[in-house]
Amino acid sequence: MIPLSYYLVVGALLFAISVVGIFINRKNLVIILMAIELLLLAANMNFVAFSHYLGDLSGQVFVFFILTVAAAEAAVGLAILIVLFRTRRSINVQDLDSLQG
Repeated sequence: MIPLSYYLVVGALLFAISVVGIFINRKNLVIILMAIELLLLAANMNFVAFSHYLGDLSGQVFVFFILTVAAAEAAVGLAILIVLFRTRRSINVQDLDSLQG
């Protein structure tokens, strides 16, 4: 059986990679969205690990709710990305600083 600390280390590494991906890459909106999704999956991994370790299913049920919110967030984010690309012909975040309604 794999100890809990291994899962927590992998979750922390995924979380760190996603935070680094957000802060280093501030140009491409697609990579920023992927980093946010990786951040949510790292948190989900910790929820599942603790849920399994404690023998309680509430953490795993909570993961399903987080996954549905993440799927909705990805759908809305990609829809916004498509509209921005159609209007600006670019997905560069620095080009999107002068948005007007």
